[in-house]
Amino acid sequence: MTGPFRFLAWLMLPALMSFSVNLLAATAEGAPQALHLLDYIGADYPPTVEAGKVVDESEYREQVEFLGVLQGLVAGLPDKPERAELVKGVDELLAAVNAHADGAAVARQARQLGARLAVAYEVSQAPAITPDPTRGAPLYAQHCSVCHGEAGAGDGPASVGMEPAPANLRDATRLDRLSLYAIYNTLGLGVEGTDMPSFADQLDDRQRWDLATYIAGFTADPAAAKSEKSFNLADLARQTPNEVLAAEGPQALATFRAQRAQPPQVKRGPAQLLDYTAATLDKSLAAFRNGEHEQAYDLSVAAYLEGFELVESSLDNVDANVRKDTEKALMAYRQSLQDGLPIEQVEERLDVAKGKLTESAGLLGGDGLSWSLSYISGLLILLREGLEAILVLAAILAFLRNTGQQSAVRSVNVGWGLALLAGLGTWAPGHWRPM
Repeated sequence: MTGPFRFLAWLMLPALMSFSVNLLAATAEGAPQALHLLDYIGADYPPTVEAGKVVDESEYREQVEFLGVLQGLVAGLPDKPERAELVKGVDELLAAVNAHADGAAVARQARQLGARLAVAYEVSQAPAITPDPTRGAPLYAQHCSVCHGEAGAGDGPASVGMEPAPANLRDATRLDRLSLYAIYNTLGLGVEGTDMPSFADQLDDRQRWDLATYIAGFTADPAAAKSEKSFNLADLARQTPNEVLAAEGPQALATFRAQRAQPPQVKRGPAQLLDYTAATLDKSLAAFRNGEHEQAYDLSVAAYLEGFELVESSLDNVDANVRKDTEKALMAYRQSLQDGLPIEQVEERLDVAKGKLTESAGLLGGDGLSWSLSYISGLLILLREGLEAILVLAAILAFLRNTGQQSAVRSVNVGWGLALLAGLGTWAPGHWRPM
């Protein structure tokens, strides 16, 4: 078993041997489990064969064993038209492994099969909220560094005597076989047969994505993120660096590594942010209808944090009451999801929230602040700051006069006068435009 793919290799087998494969696969839960196995096979099969010959017998036998489990999982998935093709795909994958086929070809075959399975059974492989590695850093220090080390080299103080040893997360060759989704999923499931636990009861969905991006950063060059090439969030979560290297070359690989370690935040104007909020709320309701209550709530949080929250300050400058009412409506919708209310009541609360979003959009109007709104906002800031300065000066001057320090009063007056002239002097060049 290669190091980090102990990260994936033992995820499935002990659990699957403990429970009925058919019982697991008969629910939607079987699809993510099958994806895990395909991730593992695609990453850890290639080193087991060379030129058509097995070079690691125990590892190779493990691949065959997992493929047998995978066959049972896929065959037992809920009945859909695509299932027969997926079963056929697993059989073909097993035949390729039995024939000692080229590692790269088998890895590609496994990834393609996984993509088809994810589409057929609607397995989300992307986070609802854009991950932030700065939130992942303290999580790594708290939960991971004791085994994997502060720098991810697998040399933490608790690693002494561990068998198998913790994975070296700085090994680019190994990390390049993993998608961000695979790292995230492993954090949630743990690794059976090793000392790595499941963090599902300690870290929520968003925290696991944040931590996954931080781990991905161990093999990334942050400077490479600044590129004309920009990967969307779904691709950053779903693809592996090796796939990007094969398709687009070394430069794209460096960019991909950097961007999946620090996913770019999409820049939007007020209108786009509110549209994003409404569209994400619609996705949340669809997930709730499908019985995916946790996903529905996560999407409702994403709608707020990556949408409405970013226009709150602008909306406060126009109508603070509308901002408060909209925020309350969004909170009421999220609460209805948490309480598991009947779908009719959930829809009713969503309609109220979307109505408030429409009202907010009308007040903000367009992708940027209007000239009048910019003028009013600037004037309010100027008046507030000016009033504070006047009050401070008045207090100082009153104190100096009461204590008879007239020379100091003159100095203060000269000081604020010079400050005013300096302000005008710096404002004028900044607003001068050559003819």
